[in-house]
Amino acid sequence: MPHHDLTRKARARKGEQPLLDLGAVRAFNLSDLVADTDIVITMLTDEKALEDVYLGASGLLSSAVAGKLFVDMSTVKPSMAKAVGARVLAAQASYLECPVGGSVGPASEGKLLGFVGGAGGDLERARPILEQLCRRLEHVGDLGSGATMKLAINLPLMVYWQTLGEALSLIQPLGLDPKRVIDIFSETSGGPNMLKVRGGMIAQALSGTQSNLVTVDVATMRKDLRSMLDQASTNNVSLPLTAQTLKNFDQAAVKGLDTADCTQLLVWWLNEGGKPEFTA
Repeated sequence: MPHHDLTRKARARKGEQPLLDLGAVRAFNLSDLVADTDIVITMLTDEKALEDVYLGASGLLSSAVAGKLFVDMSTVKPSMAKAVGARVLAAQASYLECPVGGSVGPASEGKLLGFVGGAGGDLERARPILEQLCRRLEHVGDLGSGATMKLAINLPLMVYWQTLGEALSLIQPLGLDPKRVIDIFSETSGGPNMLKVRGGMIAQALSGTQSNLVTVDVATMRKDLRSMLDQASTNNVSLPLTAQTLKNFDQAAVKGLDTADCTQLLVWWLNEGGKPEFTA
C-alpha cells in the first residue's frame, strides 16, 4: 500500500487526536496546511462550512495555492461544488469533488464509494489516495456531477427510512422481537443493503437500548433532502415522496431529534410520528 505523509487540520480539536496518534502532523491554520501539502482533502458538514473553509478570510484560498490539488468529499448542492471549483481554478489550482457513499464502518475500512466530478487528469493525480479511501471510484462528469450522483444515490435511502417506519407500524401489534423483525426484513425484497449494515443498530434502537453512537444525524439527512429538492427544482422535475419525507423529518427535528442518529427516526415514528393526529 502506498505511503502518504498526512497533515491534519480539524475544525474541532476533538477530531484530531486519533490521527495525530497514528503519526499525522497538526496544521495550526489553513495556510500552513496548504503550504505543507500537494493534495488537500476536505470533508465538511454543509455549504456554509465549505464556503468558510475555502473562501473565508483565513480560508484555503487566502494564500498562494497555484499548482495544488483540492479534493472535496462533502455532500453539498451541485451548484456549490461548481462555485467553489470555479474559485479554486481561478487561483490556478485544481479541484475535484468526490462525495462518498458509506458511513463510519466503510470509511474506517477504506470501502467508501466515490462519485467524482472534475477533470480526468486531476482524478489520475488524486487516484493513489482516493483508492485507499474508496473501494470504487466513478468519474461521472464535470464539476457538479459528483454531487448530483450522490444526491441521487442517497434519495432512495432517505425515503426508505420513512417507508421502513411505516412498515414497522403495521406489525407493531404483533409484539415481535426487533432483532428478529430486522433479520426477516433483511432477507426479503423489502430490505436493502442498508439493513445488513445498520440492522444491529436499528434493532438496538427499537428495543429501547440507549447508544451514544451517531453515524448519520437527522440534521444531515434533512440537509440532503433539501438539496435533492433544490436540484429537482433546477431540473424542473417533481419529487413528491422526497418532499413528504422531508416534512416528516422536519417534524421529528421539532421534537428534538436533529442531533440524534437516523435510527431514532423509526422509534419516533412508531411512538409518535405515525399517529393519526400527526399524519392528519
